[in-house]
Parts: sequence; structure tokens; C-alpha cells
Amino acid sequence: MPPERGPLDGCHSSVVFSDDRQWAEHLSAVVRGGLEKGEQVQYFADTTAPERVLRALTDRGIDAAGAVTRGQLSVSVAAQTYLAGSGFDPDATIGRWHDAAAAARAAGYRGLRAIGEMSWGERDIVGADRLLEYELRIHREVFARLPLTGWCFYDRRLMSEACMSALASAHLTHRGEPYAAPALRVAPLADRPGLLMAGSAGYDTRTAVAAAAAVVSGAADRQMELDLAALRHLDAASLAALADAAAGRPGGTPLKVRHAPPPLRRLLQLFPELDSAVEVVNR
Repeated sequence: MPPERGPLDGCHSSVVFSDDRQWAEHLSAVVRGGLEKGEQVQYFADTTAPERVLRALTDRGIDAAGAVTRGQLSVSVAAQTYLAGSGFDPDATIGRWHDAAAAARAAGYRGLRAIGEMSWGERDIVGADRLLEYELRIHREVFARLPLTGWCFYDRRLMSEACMSALASAHLTHRGEPYAAPALRVAPLADRPGLLMAGSAGYDTRTAVAAAAAVVSGAADRQMELDLAALRHLDAASLAALADAAAGRPGGTPLKVRHAPPPLRRLLQLFPELDSAVEVVNR
């Protein structure tokens, strides 16, 4: 396994835009930067025709046709790649990134740069409900391990603000237009394995809570931390989901919880057996 990279700010960015001009400007900046750095660039379209992507690049002075011919640039459709078959599978997609990065390096490129249109995340696609879990996992499972840079494109004309903000806020770096803070923000910790949860965890944010629980229970990292300093509210169902996730950690290693809210502390008092699953820091 390659050594982990240094600080990951900028490796995984959300890009929010609301018109075609902004889309083309972000597109050309990302692609031009990758081509100039000797990286292979892959664009995964959702609603945009591949021909339009190439035309937009050409109109902005990028030799898109030449880059495609020499294999440095590819434009494909998500429905024919990571959404093909039975739907979206985070585990399979993470495996594809490892294969793609290895192939780019084997072909002589310095790394891989990927751009994906994410508007499909709110459509009725099998596995779309696991997209937030995937965005949270790839910080440690992909970007910390591979010579890969990723930009996730969010067109606010095609997504609700609530869905877009929940997904965009899972990235360490944001570019483009600002977006409203989600009711519950779940994001990877920048410098260590774990998650930040900020806002209110309740019925309306159960999808985000489920994503956090899935990451906690399935993370391969021996040490895993949950920072709840900015969590204002935690209902019983969310509390139970996180407690179950902590209890299901592989190898029985405890989940470190910083700034545990009163409901979690009361739960630990009522159920002492959870002490082996949860280690409260700053109790």
C-alpha cells in the first residue's frame, strides 16, 4: 500500500454552480490544470452530452481532441460506468478508483484527476442513498492513499438545496458558489480517521446519520474518532444508530467520541457494557 499523503485539502473538492458559464469555467480550469501537470483526466457526465464537454474545452483554448487521442483525457457517462448494472455500489466504485489510479501511473501519468457530475444523487437510482456514505469514506480509502484529485460538480438547477448542501459539505474543500449550511453536517476529519457531526441529528436528517453510522461501523482504521462539539441536538433514534455502529466496530476497538452530548453520556451510564465500544474524551 502506498504511503499516506500529507494534508488532503484540495484533493476532494465540491464545486457548486448555477449556470452553463460557471460550469464551463470550472470545467476548463480543472482540466487545464490536470493536463499541464501531466495527469490523466477523466470526466464522468450525468446530464451533459460528452460532445458538449469536449466542445466547451475546445472553445476555451484546450486541445481536447489531442488529449483524447493520446489517452490523457476521457469523457464518459456515469450510467455506463460506475452507475452501470444494478446501481451505485460504494465498495465497487472505491475499487475502481484504485484500479484507475494504478492504470494512470502505469501509462506514465503523474496521477489521476477526476470530475464527476453528481446530480444523479437525488434521483431514484439504486444505491443513491449511500452516496453520502461514499463521499465520507473516500477521504481515507481513496484520497489518502492514491495520487488522485477529485472534483464533484453540483448543478443547483438539478438538485434541491438540502440534498446538495449535505453532499457538498462532506468535502474538505469547496469551490464555486456558496451553499446553505445543512441541518446536519457530516464530514471527514482532516487530520485523522473520523467524522465531524455538526447541527441537529433527528428524523429529518436520518439519512445523514445512517451514513455516519455506516462509516463508523465499517472503517478499517483501528483508531476512529467522532467529534460532536458542534452537535446541538441528538434524538434517541440517532443516538441508538451511532451506539450500534460503535458496538459493531471491527476488532472491538472503541470509538473515541469528543465532546459527547448529555444524551450519550446518560446512555453510557444506563448501559455500562457500551464502555468497551465508546471512549469519551473530554467527558
